[in-house]
Amino acid sequence: MLPSNCDVLVVGAGPTGLVTAVALARRGVDVTVVDRVAEGHNTSRANGVHARTLEVLATLGAAGPLVEQGVPATRVTLRDHDRTLLTMRFDGLPTPFPYVLLVPQSVTEKVLLDRLTALGGRVLRPYPVVGLAADGPGSRVTFAGGETVRARYVVGADGIHSTVRQQAGIDFPGTDSAKSFVLADIRVDTTLPRDELVLFFSHTGLLVWAPLPNGSIRIVAEVDDPPEHPDVAYAQSLLDARGPAARRSTVTELVWGSRFRVHHRVAESFRAGPVLLAGDSGHVFSPAGGQGMNLGLRDGAALADALADVLSGAPETVLDAYATSRRSVAREMVGFAERLTRIATTPPALRPLRNAALRLLSSHPTARGRVVGRLAGLADR
Repeated sequence: MLPSNCDVLVVGAGPTGLVTAVALARRGVDVTVVDRVAEGHNTSRANGVHARTLEVLATLGAAGPLVEQGVPATRVTLRDHDRTLLTMRFDGLPTPFPYVLLVPQSVTEKVLLDRLTALGGRVLRPYPVVGLAADGPGSRVTFAGGETVRARYVVGADGIHSTVRQQAGIDFPGTDSAKSFVLADIRVDTTLPRDELVLFFSHTGLLVWAPLPNGSIRIVAEVDDPPEHPDVAYAQSLLDARGPAARRSTVTELVWGSRFRVHHRVAESFRAGPVLLAGDSGHVFSPAGGQGMNLGLRDGAALADALADVLSGAPETVLDAYATSRRSVAREMVGFAERLTRIATTPPALRPLRNAALRLLSSHPTARGRVVGRLAGLADR
């Protein structure tokens, strides 16, 4: 049952909303989490957790259980079919987590939900938000069933189509790219490594190869007209066209598949009075570099600290600082993801030049280290 009042109402129980609630509960804040759907998602979707994100999760007691269930990839390679263009190593990074942890988003959510439960919290479902209005220094939130909750602060962690953002009147400018992607979890007979993240660059587009801990492989590919429900034959055609050529990888099963279109948007503000945004409700961008969920998780932890400080007596300017800094990071990440996408989808005529540039980058440790550090999120410390 919904409470009539709370200090913080978190709308959305994806990774961003859950990490916000965990961090708030650890600091003794009265937090309520609601979600519009009756059950959480059980698909892998985002599947890479970077070093800086793991550092943040470690402070919440969530990194250990997550690492136990993931595949630590210490290398990311960029390839043109069988030719390696660039190898980026993470095992030399100055962090306790010198790798990309490959783990399904469903596992990340389960670990965070277990942590929230251990702290005495829970997610209330299904409660779709339909209204939000100012109520003294806070907000009154109305749900589809007519229930209302008065909250001192409301966190919009409800995704790209955020009702909270819309109700708060915050613009979400940007572009909807013509680029679209298909993603699928497959089982495959292959000689490709199962502890390494591989990005295949092809004249027809990007193909990402990401091993998962259950033995399946997540592939993500840019395509012009992706099917709503890809099948084994479709996944095989992508691997044949963009993957290894010397030794064919054979798809034996398609576990799950979907499609999505790329958006590049950043909210005009991450704060409107007592309403604050985090994760996809505040920023969306290309999956290149695997930064979307990571940025959202770090948003949530930073916002929780700011809210807990203010509720303990710190000035409201702490929330303004959160909104300004996280929006700035989001804008930088949108640019970074756009550049990676352009590199991956270079037209055929320019591919030799791109490949030469990547090989040149490979021979310069300092420049290569900066790229690795950016991917790992260490610039966000």
